[in-house]
Amino acid sequence: MPHPSTLPAEQLLHHCLQRRTRHSGPGGQHRNKVETAIELVHQPTGITAFAAERRSQDANRQQAIFRLRLLLALHLRTVESPDVQPSPLWQSRCRNQKIACNDRHDDFPAMLAEALNAVDAKDYDVRRAAAALGCSFSQLTRFLARTPGSPRTGQRPPRHPRTPQAAAIAHLPTGVDFLAEGDVGRAKLGW
Repeated sequence: MPHPSTLPAEQLLHHCLQRRTRHSGPGGQHRNKVETAIELVHQPTGITAFAAERRSQDANRQQAIFRLRLLLALHLRTVESPDVQPSPLWQSRCRNQKIACNDRHDDFPAMLAEALNAVDAKDYDVRRAAAALGCSFSQLTRFLARTPGSPRTGQRPPRHPRTPQAAAIAHLPTGVDFLAEGDVGRAKLGW
């Protein structure tokens, strides 16, 4: 079963409850009269994403879909076995053990889900997950550190981890502040 964050937008929206609302903020009278804010609720998991920063309902829908994919990638694990096979998307984005994907690109949530599933499948051994995905340990650690809510480049991880694996996992988000609902997977990940 594919991870929901990898589904095309139309297919993902079939699994979602979509609400249009008005939202206060910049944009003047147009914003107060027209329902441009979008809230998406992924019905199988209850994970919710919201976007209201644009004046266009379509732009807000695209932003909400991206946020929903990101939240699904962070909180939903679809590990079926300890064997990790990189997807064609991962293989196209990972060459010479380097991961090439900006955290604002549409492929980022799908790749994040695949990386976190690999870490989960390898019992949270990031070094083994990186080897299975065909990238270096440092590349996978940096990729996971670009996740919203994790320490940014230049910030040190907490000093308490003693092993490289624990240090890499310390980069994973621990209290992502933009999560409103849907703590699916938090208990398993310890978030």
